[in-house]
Amino acid sequence: MRRFSLIGRLGPNDTAKIKLVQTDSADYEIDFLDNDLRPGFGIGQALDQLSSLGLRPQESAIDLTILAAMVNAGDTRISRKMNAQDGWSREIDLYVPVSSASTWTSQKQHIERLLRFLTGDRWRVFFRDRPKNAATLAIQPKRLAIDGLTEVSLLSGGLDSLIGAIDSLSNGKRPLFVSHYWDAETAKAQAYVIDALEKHFSPENVNVVRVRLGFDKGHLDTEETEDTQRGRSFLFYALAGLAASALGKSTAVNIPENGLIALNVPLDPLRFGALSTRTAHPHFIASMAQLAAAVGLTVSYSNPYRHATKGEMVANCADLDFLRRIVGGSMSCSSPAKARYKGLSPRHCGYCVPCVIRRASLNSGLGVSDPTLYTIPDLKAQTLAADRAEGEHVRSFQLMTKRIKTNPSLSKILVHKPGPLIDAVDEIPDYADVFRRGILEVADLIEGVKAKPGG
Repeated sequence: MRRFSLIGRLGPNDTAKIKLVQTDSADYEIDFLDNDLRPGFGIGQALDQLSSLGLRPQESAIDLTILAAMVNAGDTRISRKMNAQDGWSREIDLYVPVSSASTWTSQKQHIERLLRFLTGDRWRVFFRDRPKNAATLAIQPKRLAIDGLTEVSLLSGGLDSLIGAIDSLSNGKRPLFVSHYWDAETAKAQAYVIDALEKHFSPENVNVVRVRLGFDKGHLDTEETEDTQRGRSFLFYALAGLAASALGKSTAVNIPENGLIALNVPLDPLRFGALSTRTAHPHFIASMAQLAAAVGLTVSYSNPYRHATKGEMVANCADLDFLRRIVGGSMSCSSPAKARYKGLSPRHCGYCVPCVIRRASLNSGLGVSDPTLYTIPDLKAQTLAADRAEGEHVRSFQLMTKRIKTNPSLSKILVHKPGPLIDAVDEIPDYADVFRRGILEVADLIEGVKAKPGG
């Protein structure tokens, strides 16, 4: 096992000597500025897009984005299998240049706990002041700020964020949407959703900051990669915070995610770790809101759909007819590219946890046949192998369904498994109920589906 140290730099004049806490760690530098002092890795792209809307973010929001980018670099370029004693937890140190080292250092322990909760890794973060010639990175807009933006909303290209966008726009709100992508299939889904929204609601009402941010071998050559990417949501939230801070007032960031996925209760004891993400868990959202406030950001984070199942989100969509027409182009699958192994074009696999919940929600709330293209079009057409990917998640849902139907009150215990709900004590009964309803929603879909070992 190796500990890694990632050192953030800001341009060719940033030559400060960094004293590593772990002297025997594998250290790598990431320079976020080019010779013209323009931020790279997608951060400059985000700043340019905000400037084109007449918006200038807070410097502390840029700090948060650089920190999140470094987390993303470590998360995607350091292998768990190769570097974790327990097969999961990596040890990563980050050395981050920020606009106020004292402000950020006061949040050091909070950030480390937040990242540990999100990714399961052991992070240590160290802050230093930016070099003087990089003290200001925000771009001064050359136009007046776009008028009437009311909130910021994540737009991932998935079904939940699509419904969130339709609901906001249908109700007369003017959100600034924020999208992040790296892979081609996510980019394709986002482009489709944005185009459909523009055609339906007019381009003037659909304002988007869309950022490609990530790290490949040319950016960070550890000679390793990692596919779990549990830290991606930290980057997504940071980009949303960057946009929200530019609106010049206290701004809400909406994270549209159904309650079942937001809680992501492990369906069985093996689903901790890679398969138990905490992207929209209430504790993570509360921790992000606390961090934003502590570093002076005028940003709040919340999930307006935290007490709704995905099927309820579909059924209650403010423009269900429009959703029916375009839902097939949204992307929920955890790995659509794996269809290529079967000689098919990228598509929803149909059997991963996000796909099963998607299928259940459309079966429950859409009112018409599910138009999504799946690798396995009909789960009932064959016996699924429960010891392989095609059937293991269905089988886990079946087992959880049996437990919940036998003892409905069990949901009150299980909702505490993924993480603490101390930030939402008054809402625990609502979370327990949405978990129970969500499982029963999936149960309706998989009734009659056969999944067994060697199927």
